[in-house]
Amino acid sequence: MLESLKKEVYEANMMLFRYGLVRFTWGNASGIDRETGLAAIKPSGVPYEELSPDMMVVIDLKGNIIEGKYNPSSDTPTHIYLYNTFPDIGGIVHTHSTWATIWAQAGRAIPPYGTTHADFAYGQIPCTKELTRPQVRTDYELNTGKAIALCLHDSAANPQTVPAALVKSHGPFTWGENCIKAAENAVILEEVAMMAKHTETLARVRPIEQYLLDKHYIRKHGKDATYGQKK
Repeated sequence: MLESLKKEVYEANMMLFRYGLVRFTWGNASGIDRETGLAAIKPSGVPYEELSPDMMVVIDLKGNIIEGKYNPSSDTPTHIYLYNTFPDIGGIVHTHSTWATIWAQAGRAIPPYGTTHADFAYGQIPCTKELTRPQVRTDYELNTGKAIALCLHDSAANPQTVPAALVKSHGPFTWGENCIKAAENAVILEEVAMMAKHTETLARVRPIEQYLLDKHYIRKHGKDATYGQKK
């Protein structure tokens, strides 16, 4: 069932491992087939070196296991909530990558200090509010998804143009039109987070001018994009 999706989700998970964004069993990637309403996600607690495409777990958007002999990622309720809330999202990634997690632990959004950030996201990468004790004790992973959605709403960030958010005291989530793009966004986010942190050590700096952010984002994204080759 959904063999091509499971293979793609496997490849997205291995991208995280290959680019050094995960250690041991940390992190996960998932992808969804919107036609069937089914998603595939990494199994919980399985080292990346041991993964194979057939180990990906197929779930529905209520969290039921449709196919697979493994338990799905413990973050599955977060993924499901985001898929249900944002129908344009086709893939989701969660890591504990070093630099992005540093910003999350500080509870800070990542400001757009330069054109590398502007090529990636149309504005700051927001950070959620701290989850309350009841939210952590009951339905923690579901409430994490709700916190991300609320964070995007409160910061007026469009998930199509801001493909990432930080969860306070936890780590980053990224998304995209498919799981490979979500994994690519996780790699870029880590670079942007690292650059922003080092930038702040060198000078008191303000975010990039809006007109320059506009130029770099628009030339790479949307119908008027000029970057790359015509298809």
